[in-house]
Amino acid sequence: PAPLLSGSCSHLWALPCPSCAAGQPDGCQAAAAKQLQELYQLGPQLGSGGFGTVFSGIRLSDRSPVSIVFSSQPDGTRVPMEIVLMEKVGSGCHYVIQLLDWFELPDSFLLVMERPEASRDLLQLLLEQEFLCEEMARWLFRQVLEAVRHCTACGVLHRDIKPQNLLVDPESGDLKLIDFGCGTFLQERPYTQFDRPPEWIAFGIYYGHSATIWSLGVLLYVMVCGSLPFWNDRDIVSGQLFFGHQVSPACEDLIRWCLAKHPADRPELEDILCHPWVRAPRLPHPSSSPGSLLTVRGELPPSPGLTSSAPTRGRPLPEPHVP
Repeated sequence: PAPLLSGSCSHLWALPCPSCAAGQPDGCQAAAAKQLQELYQLGPQLGSGGFGTVFSGIRLSDRSPVSIVFSSQPDGTRVPMEIVLMEKVGSGCHYVIQLLDWFELPDSFLLVMERPEASRDLLQLLLEQEFLCEEMARWLFRQVLEAVRHCTACGVLHRDIKPQNLLVDPESGDLKLIDFGCGTFLQERPYTQFDRPPEWIAFGIYYGHSATIWSLGVLLYVMVCGSLPFWNDRDIVSGQLFFGHQVSPACEDLIRWCLAKHPADRPELEDILCHPWVRAPRLPHPSSSPGSLLTVRGELPPSPGLTSSAPTRGRPLPEPHVP
């Protein structure tokens, strides 16, 4: 990668580089190229999208699998903010993906992140399974809540909580929140269009915390129903919510609370963590692991009333991007 690195290493959040300070940026870039080659081995491409291009890789020191993301920075702002946010939330929470290293290139940044080998994004699993039984949805949703609580405690809003940004290990059921490209520090600004709340659509008003709660409600609906809860902006603003699949009263209550039309009527994050549906104990079942629900449908009994044959009135889930 040596030829890719040129110019000065004007990292916005790094210590001053002696080579650049001495007017010798080529020496800095050569050192960065050497460090990159010594630390990591680039593997096949895993995917691409608005975030950039992702490759598999190996950390040479311990042969650990990593993801290496090449992400462009046409305006010079997006990726540096993503790096700062990931460094702020990068420790103390098992449910948030870890940023291991990063390098600056002339027109892009290279991010090195941990890569759970067996994990797949939740959207892929939902497209295969149609929907999750409430037992598995609860297991995953609790982990999402812990990830969001950690980010909030660090002063960070993810602003793009959706199935594509949740990696799940089908064997263990472990979940990790990824992609902070839409994230920001706690403030009142609009965000991704995936699950815009009604106050933003109708009035252009954005409340960070209540919008996060809205996105959690959309996520839970998608998990247990296998479709998006609304077809268009008109449906979102009207607040009409239908359940194509029958879900338990407690689960429906939580979803409707999170998707309340008025921000003030939505719960706080701690209210969700204390909700009876979230706190319900796991259903007993001999020798079943959390991940068995993701590999063998119906391994655990679904919650009362949940069926796979009920017609859905929600919007179909989008197909994942295939590079």
